[in-house]
Amino acid sequence: MSAATDLAEAARHHGAATDDSASRAEAAAVVAAEAAARSAGVYVRALDGMAELHRMCELYERIWRFGDGSMPLSVELMRAMSKAGNYIAGAFDGDELVGACVGFFAPPAHRSLHSHIAGVSPRTRGRSIGFALKVHQRAWALRHGVTEIAWTYDPLVGRNAYFNIGKLGARPVEYLTNFYGPMHDGLNGADETDRLLIEWRLDDPGVVAACAGTPGRFDAAAEEAAGARYALRRSPSGEPLPAAADAPTVLVAVPRDIEGLRATDPACAARWRGAVREVLGGLLAAGGRIRGFDRGDCYIVDTGGL
Repeated sequence: MSAATDLAEAARHHGAATDDSASRAEAAAVVAAEAAARSAGVYVRALDGMAELHRMCELYERIWRFGDGSMPLSVELMRAMSKAGNYIAGAFDGDELVGACVGFFAPPAHRSLHSHIAGVSPRTRGRSIGFALKVHQRAWALRHGVTEIAWTYDPLVGRNAYFNIGKLGARPVEYLTNFYGPMHDGLNGADETDRLLIEWRLDDPGVVAACAGTPGRFDAAAEEAAGARYALRRSPSGEPLPAAADAPTVLVAVPRDIEGLRATDPACAARWRGAVREVLGGLLAAGGRIRGFDRGDCYIVDTGGL
């Protein structure tokens, strides 16, 4: 198969070439998904059958290195979710499964999908395969009448913050303290599992542009020059330094490499967890809104002078 997705044929069968605005949006989403897959050099399609679901779970094990009893998904559960019509898709490099994403439907009135887990083989990172999976998920969701996708991520992982906020145009809406409890896998270690809840509004103009290849641009230096102030910054030695920041826009730094820090200095990693929980979590609880994430590892938060 060519490096593309399984959506184009499905879109034709579902009338995505008709003139109504919803169908035009679906057709544009399919085009964006196919372009993202071609750029990443993969083919993205739904997974089905026990053999493919076994391969997906094995891929997740290689990525997260789960301990005994901590695997978050079972093949049997994935089989049931697939049969029930939920989103389970994989990215293939030739015959090799190199990425996978799983989502399940929220209550019907919400017209929403919760994207539970997504991962890409470490061997293929840097090729934007994760982006191709998410853009495929967006096109699939629109075709199924879904207008919003939600998921969570660790606010300390800067590359994920940039991916979610910058490359996808999604927005964090809630800070969740120790959301999953202890996980004890190879990425989270013994750290508490604080998460940011993301909302991805699929028809938002910024999301449409991001999925078409125009990510959001956020510049902390420019924000600071315009009057933003740091509520949390990094010290020269890499420690968290909270500060009073009475300004309409504040900046909240995260560590450069929290996963490496958990291995080399878990006490410092724990201090970062507590500092970001207090500062960023406190800002969101008080009504602040995360507007962006600078690739230098800093959240941009509009507070309105809280």
